[in-house]
Amino acid sequence: MPDLSEVVRLPVRRIELDLSFEDAARIAEDLRGHVPGIAAEAVRRIEERLPEFVRPHDPRYARAVLLGVECAIGHFLELMADPGASSAEVVEFWRQIGAGEASEGRTLDAWQAATRIGTGLAVEQLTGCAERLGHRMSPADIAAIANAALDYLNQVAVFVAEGHADAAARAEGTRQEHRRRLLELLLGEASERDLHDAAREADWALPRTVAAVALREHGPDTRHPALPPDVLLGLHLAEPCLVVPDPEGPGRARMLERHLHGWTAAIGPAVAPAEAATSLRPAREALELARQGLITAASPVVAERHMPLIVMMRERVLVEKVIRRRLAPLLRARPAQRYRLAETLLTCLECGFNATEVSGRLHLHPQTVRYRLRQLEDLFGDDLYMTSDRLELHMALHAWLALNAEPAAARDDVNYG
Repeated sequence: MPDLSEVVRLPVRRIELDLSFEDAARIAEDLRGHVPGIAAEAVRRIEERLPEFVRPHDPRYARAVLLGVECAIGHFLELMADPGASSAEVVEFWRQIGAGEASEGRTLDAWQAATRIGTGLAVEQLTGCAERLGHRMSPADIAAIANAALDYLNQVAVFVAEGHADAAARAEGTRQEHRRRLLELLLGEASERDLHDAAREADWALPRTVAAVALREHGPDTRHPALPPDVLLGLHLAEPCLVVPDPEGPGRARMLERHLHGWTAAIGPAVAPAEAATSLRPAREALELARQGLITAASPVVAERHMPLIVMMRERVLVEKVIRRRLAPLLRARPAQRYRLAETLLTCLECGFNATEVSGRLHLHPQTVRYRLRQLEDLFGDDLYMTSDRLELHMALHAWLALNAEPAAARDDVNYG
């Protein structure tokens, strides 16, 4: 991709005027001295009809508008007198006008409306002035001048649009560079002052909270996500990610669901901007666990909802040792029984061994739950109801179930399974 921060020099092209009738050159010469007055009148008409062009506190802008109108009328008369006259300086002038509009964040709609108003008045004034100077202007001559003026305006509009697009592309390239640097600062170690300065350069309002989103493409044809402009993109990184401002705001979660099709995503917790790296770490860990199939939630995965598993999997070797020790009785059960017994025991711990509540959670008949509890009592004995190490048992069951997940269709949930 080309560096948009570099100025792309466009080839100079001519502005051509298709206007030829008797005495055209002499009329143009006689009208030159009237250009400033006609231009001033055109500006008054523009300001009257387009109030947004009136900037009483910016005299430079008023002078620029007047200069632009004078340039257009003067160059039009120059081409009317000599169709071979140079256009190079005028073309560059109009490109700079377009660039100036882009640099101030304006579209060309108002400029185009202003030029239409100015062109109409200029034709009216030029033809009227020519007649007062003694030139006979037939209806055909007036129509020819009007058509030529509109054609001139269309050619000028092309150069203004080129300047506008070029400047907008350069500004967007610079903005993206600033935003990449801001993203790197957010995910690294930066002071509050550095973040504020970088956010200002990137034209990014520093929010109260942010969340990092870890991403993985589904395949080589994955499309670039179309996200709101306040989301910082880190798609260029070896491990792609996003930084989302105000992640707990209205509609933010739905926005990510809607725009991240083709990506597997995991959202880290909301943190202060200076702590964005602490949001990215669990997001990346959750994404990896989802890749391994240990987290089966739909994308985007919310890391906070899986923090016990994320924390435990950081020390997987230790966790597996605890599983072998703490769940040894369960692991002696027949393979076909282990998963449903572990699932039942975990739910019993969470429901205080209330069979009715457990049956509702697991969508089983209460008698099925009681039957499984008797099986668990046979395996664990009195240790099943001990409270001193219940947290360890709870964590071990969570980890074992994640590491041994099986499709729901494969589970035998009939009455006394």
